[in-house]
Amino acid sequence: MTPTATWKRVLILLVCLWGMIAALPNAFYSRVETHNDAAAAVQKADGVATAEQAADLTLWPDWLPSALMPLGLDLRGGAHLLAQVQVEDVYKVRMDGYWPEARDALRDIRDQVGAVRRAPSPEDTLRITISNPENIQAALAAVQKLATPVMTLTGAGASDITVSAEGADIVIRLTDAEKTATDDRTMQQSLEIIRNRVDQAGTREPTILRQGSDRILIQVPGIGSAAELKSLIGTTAKLTFHPVVSTTTDPGANPGPRNLLLPARNQQGLYYIVEETPVVTGEQLVDSQPAFDDRQRPAVSFRFDSSGGRRFGDYTANNIGKLFAIVLDNEVISAPQIQTHIAGGAGIITGQFTVEETTELAVLLRAGALPARMEFLEERTIGPELGADSIEAGKKAAIIGMIAVLVYMVASYGMFGWFANVALVLNVIILVALLSAIGATLTLPGIAGIVLTMGMAIDANVLIFERIRDELREGASPHRACQAGFERAFSAIMDANITALITGFIMFWIGSGPVRGFAVTFTLGVITSMFTAVYVTRLVIELYMNRRRPKTIVV
Repeated sequence: MTPTATWKRVLILLVCLWGMIAALPNAFYSRVETHNDAAAAVQKADGVATAEQAADLTLWPDWLPSALMPLGLDLRGGAHLLAQVQVEDVYKVRMDGYWPEARDALRDIRDQVGAVRRAPSPEDTLRITISNPENIQAALAAVQKLATPVMTLTGAGASDITVSAEGADIVIRLTDAEKTATDDRTMQQSLEIIRNRVDQAGTREPTILRQGSDRILIQVPGIGSAAELKSLIGTTAKLTFHPVVSTTTDPGANPGPRNLLLPARNQQGLYYIVEETPVVTGEQLVDSQPAFDDRQRPAVSFRFDSSGGRRFGDYTANNIGKLFAIVLDNEVISAPQIQTHIAGGAGIITGQFTVEETTELAVLLRAGALPARMEFLEERTIGPELGADSIEAGKKAAIIGMIAVLVYMVASYGMFGWFANVALVLNVIILVALLSAIGATLTLPGIAGIVLTMGMAIDANVLIFERIRDELREGASPHRACQAGFERAFSAIMDANITALITGFIMFWIGSGPVRGFAVTFTLGVITSMFTAVYVTRLVIELYMNRRRPKTIVV
């Protein structure tokens, strides 16, 4: 056989060597996982390690790779939730935001429109009544200036709102294009916030995916129960800052129109009546950290962005001496009196907090507020013992499948079958190394993809060996037959694997959950089987043929 170029030999050997080293941590999974957890904790603590963490760090050498194949929910156990986001909640928030802007726009032409008040309306509609309906067109023109274009593929050129007149009322509604864009933003924001909250909890390899127009699939391996996961992501941590109208001890007091009656979190029996429209919201927060106030009591410091800081500063400058309610999830956690103008958009939340509560509150505020409520349609808890059973079943399937393939190849092709078996073992090792390197989560369908890959890897060798047999029947020498076998079988192998790759890409693109898990291992397995079947097997056979130079071979 024509010798392979030296650089190709070195490259093939380096890939195989890398595969064996990179896959090695998975053979000591629990030890390496404990080492990795300790390393992450030490890094988070700025290099300070406890005695237990220092002991855990010694479980695996730092100079060896430590990347593992993350185990999916069906293998590790954990919690599964399917949530539906109530995207309509955001419409009310949008309408509440338009009210002060529309009121200010009409204030400039008050001599024409007269008195302006907000009338009752559905949550996705803003209805404004003016006392001089004969000038309704001037009012419409003023409010219409609030409209802005919607920058979406389907709604290019459309406005975000429609403004119409109904009698003495100006009616503002969101357009269909804006509702679609708002729904997309709401889902993206919800996905990001859920991901942040799950990451803050330190869980491993969560799966958080959008399903359909308004649903989110959440799978978190290693967490105790679905209830614990719901508690983690269902905490809205919605922070708002409201002007205080008055206080009361009557839980049934009428707060009046456009006002809210909210309880004080740490003062039993005390209620605050606050304006419904907040001055600033937690969405304008850029940072929050646990801190201490002037009396060394636990507190939470916060900082707004430029827009929120400007509004916060303007309000405090104009309302010195008045109470200002800090509201978290419809509870007043603090209502300090504004002593002075607070410029720069920074402040501090005080109250009867513990250090642990301030840390938790700061984390929740940094993670952000969910833009809309979530309704949990499906919830499941998968115990770790079920995951262990799945792992054991997957191991047995993989081992039995590999043994069956190894035996078949030796029985069918003799020594050349052993050569193919070397390539098969290396194929599985390199596949595991790749999955570990890219952090692809291994699921039960993923194990099925690995088992299927073993059969496909041998399929390429079968094509090569059968072609060698044909060449030997036609009278070719052993060297020439092996050379021709690899060269003439290559096109068939390439065609078969390209179609398999296309199938794998489509499954990953269109599928979700288990289908994607299968598609990842299947696609990577096709690539590794191409490498081992064509190049590794060829190199092994080439070394044998050129060193032994047999006169006859049996394939």
